[in-house]
Amino acid sequence: MGSRGVALFAGTASDVVAVVAESAEKLGYSSFWLNHPGSTDGVAGLASAAGVTTAIALGVGVVPLHTRAASSVVAGVREHELPVERLLLGIATAGQGAFALARSGIAELHSELHCRVVMGALSEPACRLAGGIADGVLFNWLTPEHARRSAHSVKEGADQAGRPRPRLYAYVRVAIGPGARERIEQEGNRYAAGPYGAHFERMHARPIETAIPADTPANVAAGLAPWEGVVDEVVLRFLPASSSAEAHLDILRAGAP
Repeated sequence: MGSRGVALFAGTASDVVAVVAESAEKLGYSSFWLNHPGSTDGVAGLASAAGVTTAIALGVGVVPLHTRAASSVVAGVREHELPVERLLLGIATAGQGAFALARSGIAELHSELHCRVVMGALSEPACRLAGGIADGVLFNWLTPEHARRSAHSVKEGADQAGRPRPRLYAYVRVAIGPGARERIEQEGNRYAAGPYGAHFERMHARPIETAIPADTPANVAAGLAPWEGVVDEVVLRFLPASSSAEAHLDILRAGAP
């Protein structure tokens, strides 16, 4: 299995974020991520992780540039003094002019912050665009089989642009214990009711088929096995049984590299 990362909900308590980030670094994870849902600021949230770590990459996956301008992201990174040399700044765009906004947004972030910019991509055209302009590509809610197809589209875009293929990351939801399947299905249904509905239809798969509902911690390794060699880094997106640090650490230990 290649590198592994950790991803939490950006609304997770700052003390839990710090505990999980510090533990993830000690256990050999390559990256620690927060998402950026709505008004919950994943960029600001990373400050708690940055303060207790020294080497692990810090990602936000992903900032929607159609609702938050790149200039605001730059200001947030500077305000919270995030270490740009470790930053994996994830962005996405949607709606009319989405691809033009992705191009201009990535160019601005590169120019202002000199950090790695990771583009979230679902469709084949988005994957090809990301291959041509981003430092990394973040897949979300997809099966290993579809990830292979998406990776091919990214490589096509990189080849067309005459550049190396960007690093590939994939969020994989993981839940452990009683109610694990239900937590994943609830989260998946919420995504499917929005823009991800078309993604699941294209993929001919249900959200639960992209995730790992584990009865016990020992089952997590078996769930990760199909991802062997598919992407450069599997990022375990935690769906813990509770908001406690221990519930998060249960998943962290179970999926450790």
